[in-house]
Amino acid sequence: MLKDSGWPSMAQRKSATNGRAVLTAGDGFARSYLAYLLARASFNVSNEFHAMLKTWRMTVPEWRVLACLTDVEGLSVGELAAMALMKQPRLTKVLDRMERDGLLKRRSTASDRRRVALHLTAKGRTRVAPVLLAARTHEADLLAQFTSTERATIKHALDLLIGRAGRSAAD
Repeated sequence: MLKDSGWPSMAQRKSATNGRAVLTAGDGFARSYLAYLLARASFNVSNEFHAMLKTWRMTVPEWRVLACLTDVEGLSVGELAAMALMKQPRLTKVLDRMERDGLLKRRSTASDRRRVALHLTAKGRTRVAPVLLAARTHEADLLAQFTSTERATIKHALDLLIGRAGRSAAD
């Protein structure tokens, strides 16, 4: 479950200042600025799950690659870099290691032999399966405090924001 927001409540601040209300940074711009709130939520949620990856001796980049390729076979390195939120040179190093470990294969495409498509191996699918289950459980725990309508609204709003950011970057 997510921990406290990190911001003391007004009651906590009043108590700490002998009953005087003290305005802190948490009451101002940052506490209501969407980009900051999204970054903070992402940081809290991601750190909690990323700590769990140690159970499987899995790195965050390896998790991102395996999770992205689970449902979308044949991505190019560039497509995977965008999806996994990684810069292409770093991703290439991760892919090299994962290919040596037998977790994925690079295959030239029939239409353009210069283009490489990425595919999980059976070993890669086996490696990621328990982590996907843990990720789904983690997400369910995080969202349990919301109604099904609120959960759908949160995901829909995030999809809209992601789509808008993608369109802005392309412009």
